[in-house]
Amino acid sequence: MELDEKKYLYLGIIIPILILLFLYNQYWKRKKQREFGDLDLVKKLSPDKSIFKPILKFCIWIVAIVCLIIGLVNPKIGTKLETVKREGIDIVFAVDVSKSMLCEDVAPNRLEKSKQIVSQIVNQLGSDRIGIVAYAGSAFPVLPITTDYGVAKMFLQSMNTDMVSSQGTSLDEAIKLASTFFDDKKTSKLLILISDGEDHSEGAEAAAEEANKLGMKIITIGVGSEKGGPIPLKINGIVQSFKRDSKNEVVVTKLDAKSLEKIAKTTKGGYVYGSNTKEVLEYVKNALNNIQKTEFEATQMSNFQSQFQWFLGFAFVLLFLDVFLLEQKTSWIKKMNLFNEKA
Repeated sequence: MELDEKKYLYLGIIIPILILLFLYNQYWKRKKQREFGDLDLVKKLSPDKSIFKPILKFCIWIVAIVCLIIGLVNPKIGTKLETVKREGIDIVFAVDVSKSMLCEDVAPNRLEKSKQIVSQIVNQLGSDRIGIVAYAGSAFPVLPITTDYGVAKMFLQSMNTDMVSSQGTSLDEAIKLASTFFDDKKTSKLLILISDGEDHSEGAEAAAEEANKLGMKIITIGVGSEKGGPIPLKINGIVQSFKRDSKNEVVVTKLDAKSLEKIAKTTKGGYVYGSNTKEVLEYVKNALNNIQKTEFEATQMSNFQSQFQWFLGFAFVLLFLDVFLLEQKTSWIKKMNLFNEKA
């Protein structure tokens, strides 16, 4: 069972409040009756007044309110199973999280721009499976292959330059790790690698060649500018200084598009400059349309159906019943004396 509108559960707080008010009201009535006169004498003055009926009416109201709240929450119960077949491709996003990605030569900075691009690409996907890799001096698995795009976006937004301890940029490590994500040999495989292209290791092209042998295509997206910029060092969002090298000179990081183009070319993929998100999305969309989709999953899915109508219907029946439930003794119940209410 799942709840559609959990926020309405907070309305349940009125139940204990109503119970306390009812108990106080009963206490106040009893107190006033004592002030008026002897309780036995008061009962004789109103012989048809039921003691039980007000309690019953109150309980009906409480149950009706509870049913209304549950109806608003809209519980859903899986009542039927159906087979869902998906067709698509497996896509792994490899996002560069090295310190150079903090450069602000693209707004707001290279890393945030990369996350925006990946998020927008995910938004236009259909039934493809996706995974995420983070890399700097080494590669780190962020999210294995999944069809849960909501979870993917959550992990994506949590990515930062502190999640990989070894600094630098090793494109080959990212490619090698991404290749281990593809668990189905028959499914089309695509690696979308986002970086500024500054590779501090050797072997990226060799890793791309191995990926090509496994049937992987690689699309590279360059984030940054050829002019480049410094790497800001911030505390609480305020720039304190800029990253410097061993000679105490400010490091200027630039986009290296050529290395990214070579990697993409090795796997017969493609390179696109990431400054214009709309152009990137169009490029990736066209690339996906040219990749053969395969059936990679056939699972049993619960088809959750809303149950609110039952609770609302029962609540209205109880409220309708309350209209005809007078606080006087019912004649046939009065004869049976079920609640020790003497005639």
